[in-house]
Amino acid sequence: MQLSDLTLVIPAYNEEASLQQFLPELLDFCENNGAKLVIVDDCSTDKTGEMLDKAASEHNCLQVHHHKVNRGYGGALISGLQFSQTRFSVTLDADGQHRLEDVLNLFEKQQQTNADLVVGCRKTDSGGGSGLYRALGKKLIRFIAGKLVENLPITDLNSGMKLYDTQLAQRYLKLCPDGMAFSEVLPLIFVQQKHLVTEAEITVAPRRSGKSTINTMTALDTMLQIINIVMVFNPMRIFLPIGGVMILFGILWAIPFLLRGSGLSSVSMMAMTAGLLLIMMGLLAEQLAQIRKKDL
Repeated sequence: MQLSDLTLVIPAYNEEASLQQFLPELLDFCENNGAKLVIVDDCSTDKTGEMLDKAASEHNCLQVHHHKVNRGYGGALISGLQFSQTRFSVTLDADGQHRLEDVLNLFEKQQQTNADLVVGCRKTDSGGGSGLYRALGKKLIRFIAGKLVENLPITDLNSGMKLYDTQLAQRYLKLCPDGMAFSEVLPLIFVQQKHLVTEAEITVAPRRSGKSTINTMTALDTMLQIINIVMVFNPMRIFLPIGGVMILFGILWAIPFLLRGSGLSSVSMMAMTAGLLLIMMGLLAEQLAQIRKKDL
């Protein structure tokens, strides 16, 4: 299978040890399949940048770009996708967890379905298990995203391996965060904008070296970024439930007072008024969201 329409995009920060093993595999894969490779050195403090520059001088398929300051996982992917010049781009991690055979699976899935985004859905029994704590965090993020985004077709939202229509991805990069939440936000934008999104099964191996920097704060930031992007495209998904709950609370609070003939209490009046104001704010935000969608 020839992959001349495909670029592999990889962010790298202090991945010298992992890339010593993974980079030769990447270069062989790209040269054998006609694919391009873009690696962004996110201001590494080890010899990652030197290793990449040396490889780029020896292999035409590789482009290396360096950040002067550390911009984060999402920032590196934003740069990499901006430099991609092929029709499709696949994002992978530099730690060697992703199998290059699965790049072919994602590309084949795109060819079969004409999808705009193919998400690499990790097997639950794969060798890259990340522990109960992180597994629960991923499920919580997926649950929140599913409640905020209607008909979410993605089960493995924060998978690092995804195949994008490059032009569409580049159009939405300005809305994406520089942090780890990039993995969730860009696919949610594709869903919100009614592009065809599907999944293909992949297998993830353990990290070849080093350790992950994902922690509780990363999960909290991801949840905030999900809420933020829903506010951008579909704010009534947030304003309407909260406003409705406050109005319902005000009504239920008022019932005992009305039955006693005491009239409406100040608490119920405040709750219902606040609920109505939230819904009105949501309608205004919805109008702004419609304008924003047309601008995109």
